[in-house]
Amino acid sequence: MKRGMAILLSVCALVSLVYFTGSKWAIHHKTLTFYDPLRTDRPVAVDIAIRRDREMEAIAEMITLPVAILNHGNTVKFTEYSFLANLLAARGYMVVSIQHDIETDEPMVTQAGEEYVGRRPQYNRGIANIMFAIDELKKIQPNSDFRHLTMVGHSNGGDISMYFAKRHPDLIKKVVTLDNLRVPFITDGKFKILSFRSRDPVFKADPAVVPNDEMCQKAGITVVKTTYQHNDLSDRGPDHVKNEIQAILDKFLDDDTPPGTVETDKPETTEPGLVALSAPP
Repeated sequence: MKRGMAILLSVCALVSLVYFTGSKWAIHHKTLTFYDPLRTDRPVAVDIAIRRDREMEAIAEMITLPVAILNHGNTVKFTEYSFLANLLAARGYMVVSIQHDIETDEPMVTQAGEEYVGRRPQYNRGIANIMFAIDELKKIQPNSDFRHLTMVGHSNGGDISMYFAKRHPDLIKKVVTLDNLRVPFITDGKFKILSFRSRDPVFKADPAVVPNDEMCQKAGITVVKTTYQHNDLSDRGPDHVKNEIQAILDKFLDDDTPPGTVETDKPETTEPGLVALSAPP
């Protein structure tokens, strides 16, 4: 413990200076690539976003870092969600953004009438990537909470997030999706779910993916209906969209009440571009 405290104190002044000049300067990103020997050395690249002071505290064994796993959409890179990664990191999370697709993968196709339109192989591959990345990260940052994950994902990454939560509910703290379209929401109320929905004429959720308002209320699911386009929900979108998503996500992460708790004095949502909240955040 003394050695850990010495390490922490040696960087304390620098960390304080960096952090208070603005949270984004306190956060650093590091990209690593792991190779999975059980899948012919498949490369799994991850971008780790973390606040420097929290990282030092974890190294000194003073805290255990909460962990958020960030899953990208189809054709969007794992590094194109910095507005989400930086918000989570500023709140003290170790944020792990995973590149799920590589050039040698077969193209993702839509098979109408099949479960998840035939995309279960991609979801299973995503789960394998997440579990492998976690095993590798335990060696690098052991003082992190890999047993209570916050899963975040856009589009296909949102489906991976929901499918992972369905398969491993014991590892989930919260789930956040941005316009996942294929995997139905989990409605057993074991953890809270926040989902941003686009108003896009091309990208529409399959039937029964998004529960009705009554089920959302019972299960602790918050559905935010927006006027945004599907592809706006990444770093590629305009700043006002990202800012509004950050504001709602920030409030959602603050809320640790049990799923299904009703806030009778919740103010109406008035942010530009937001249509309605179908359950309280």
